[in-house]
Amino acid sequence: MRRCCETSDLPGGVVNIVTGRAAELLKTLAEHDDVDAVWCFTNEASAAAAKTLSVGNLKQVFTNEGRAIDWFDVKQGEGRWFLDHSVQVKNIWVPYGE
Repeated sequence: MRRCCETSDLPGGVVNIVTGRAAELLKTLAEHDDVDAVWCFTNEASAAAAKTLSVGNLKQVFTNEGRAIDWFDVKQGEGRWFLDHSVQVKNIWVPYGE
């Protein structure tokens, strides 16, 4: 992963990988204002906690809602559901006239 990021067009700091125990990191990452999004694939209680803890900063949270996901299955590990949650599209409103 490091080499992939080093050789990409992404500027430094765009992708940050934090390692550790999810139960210990969840609260800190979900509440931190400088973290833009959290992916939380764990049990149902932790998935709900990730959403609840990130409400104060409007962070995007992608969870599995406690469901088991087979990442090697094309329908679960790729597909529309995954794409909708893993890509962010921003719209810009440009007012014209008065």
